[in-house]
Amino acid sequence: MEKISAFKNYIEMEEVLEKYKTTKLEDVKIWFKAAPINAFPKDGGACVKYKNLQIAVFNFKRLNRWYACQNLSPEKQEMVLSRGMIGDHNGISKVACPLHKKTFSLENGENLNGDLDPIAIYPVKIENDYVYIGFAE
Repeated sequence: MEKISAFKNYIEMEEVLEKYKTTKLEDVKIWFKAAPINAFPKDGGACVKYKNLQIAVFNFKRLNRWYACQNLSPEKQEMVLSRGMIGDHNGISKVACPLHKKTFSLENGENLNGDLDPIAIYPVKIENDYVYIGFAE
């Protein structure tokens, strides 16, 4: 019975994972007003909810850049990426999952370890001290 329950949970999380789709800047139709900039830690992340999605938002203060991606770890199927460590890999801004340390580019979503599918990323803009995240729908 335990194996059936675990399999069911895995299938449900796979369905959740499919809801996350990268949005390119040119495809943005909605700029979601997420929160004031001071709601996000410097050189760290926080999670915001948009419709039925959890989005990790990162204030990469050291580089004066903002990033957004899915909060769902594709390997562990947990909503944890906003708690990951951010850093740099050969000039590419990245986040490391706090559960398994797999790293993902915050610029294009690519798994920098090469063994997982990419994560979804979203454009971010700052206006009047608020963080906005771009979505295609």
